[in-house]
Amino acid sequence: MTSFDCIVIGGGHNGLVAAATLAKTGRRVLVLEAANEVGGAARTEEFAPGFRTSSIAHLLNRLHPDVVKTLELEKHGLRFNRADFVPSVALSRDGPALMLHGAYGEVLTGASPTEQSAWKALRAQLLRYAGILKPFLSRRPPDLAGVSLLEAASLGQAALGLKKLGKEDMRDFLRVLLMNVADLLDEQLEDIRLKGLLAFDATLGSHLGPRSPTSLLGLYYRLAGEAGGMAGAQIVPQGGMGAVIAAIRASAEKAGVSIRVSSPVTRIIVEKGRAVGVALDTGEEMRARTIVSAINPATTFLHLIGPREIDTGFTRKVKNIRMKGDAAKLNLALDRPPQFTGVDATGHKGRLVIAPSPDHVERAFNPSKYGEFSPEPVMEITLPSLADPSLAPDGACVLSAVVQYAPYALKQGWNVGKPKFREAVMAQLEAYAPGVGKSVVHAELLTPADIETRYRMPGGHWHHGELQADQMLVSRPVSGWSGYDTPILGLFLGGAGSHPGGGVSGAPGLNAARRVLAMKG
Repeated sequence: MTSFDCIVIGGGHNGLVAAATLAKTGRRVLVLEAANEVGGAARTEEFAPGFRTSSIAHLLNRLHPDVVKTLELEKHGLRFNRADFVPSVALSRDGPALMLHGAYGEVLTGASPTEQSAWKALRAQLLRYAGILKPFLSRRPPDLAGVSLLEAASLGQAALGLKKLGKEDMRDFLRVLLMNVADLLDEQLEDIRLKGLLAFDATLGSHLGPRSPTSLLGLYYRLAGEAGGMAGAQIVPQGGMGAVIAAIRASAEKAGVSIRVSSPVTRIIVEKGRAVGVALDTGEEMRARTIVSAINPATTFLHLIGPREIDTGFTRKVKNIRMKGDAAKLNLALDRPPQFTGVDATGHKGRLVIAPSPDHVERAFNPSKYGEFSPEPVMEITLPSLADPSLAPDGACVLSAVVQYAPYALKQGWNVGKPKFREAVMAQLEAYAPGVGKSVVHAELLTPADIETRYRMPGGHWHHGELQADQMLVSRPVSGWSGYDTPILGLFLGGAGSHPGGGVSGAPGLNAARRVLAMKG
């Protein structure tokens, strides 16, 4: 029987980060990936002959700097600078677009001088407040039952950061922490295009509307991320997200990690309450002192472990993790680049957002509460082939869009609803980019049900669990087990369903590996 020091289940970016970090300490590490290639939902895939795009995640805005440093990703071809930052464009049907340039709106154009001044003040405030939360989203959550000296120090640093805000700012931070984003925007801004963009960003990927309590947390989560050393910066990677995965994989392999694709794990072998190995669908078994599961927590415990090895209370908590996705992915192969109303060449290379107002985002959300989709969905669009022509044939163009809201459990069923939803999405695109429909060579629409099947994401949720206040920090994935440990000795969690959550950050994988090393596993 083959034996390793550590086996990592799942070859998504978090699994590769965990494996590379562990292998750098001299451990023999094996990564087992069920699909025929690594990368999970951050691959670059061909969806039509000659057309390639990022599978689900298509923007890089929170790759953790410790991951870049620890894995020496720049030595493996990953480089970013300010020139790579893409603007955020709030589209308008019949007028000029509003644009946030640089690292999430260092410069605002297309708005009145008064609004520019108001945005400058709000942006500074949001970044200050996100900065208070950032340490909590970077490290292992504190163990409230027994805070270590290191955890106490990090809590002390956060408290000091809060104190440095000053009395008035500190009061306001506590006041707005769990607010809905629409109310905060109404307090400080006037331009509905800007407010629509921010409302969209706060709720993207979650089952929340702008007026849902705690929805402001989503904006803090976004701004706590960074790219190229700048908070809030966003990048469309050259070569798609697969280029990021390639750099992480190269680092892992240089460290000595063995990677096996097309190797689905069907069982985690547990003996006397301890994980000692895994069994593959072929019947092959492999042993290891440490198992890191970088896949969905529910899949890990309910399918690979089974209820016999864990108590009913823990099983109940895992079953109650909310993870029904609300976002769909649209990939379009176009015979020519589209022209969005009021957008210049620079804007077309950015992220284009259809979310004309907070009320529009709220109205798009409302039907999803009842298992329906909106006839006017909101979406984030990129045209990656404009900056990277290798993604499409000469003169053609790739359009990649994340569309909300597309409820996982659609009342009419996705077999019936998918063509209708595609029609609604295309109608929205046509309203903002007239003629785009006539240029479509091929369309691929992935609903949450499709995402679940293709990428083994239960519920089709890219965070592997709703990123809301009751499923964050010490309650992620479930209360009592937030620090990458599990009730099974030798088994650790290291995927997006763990703290701090989804997005291409690598933080869950890095933190899980650090926890293993701290436990001398």
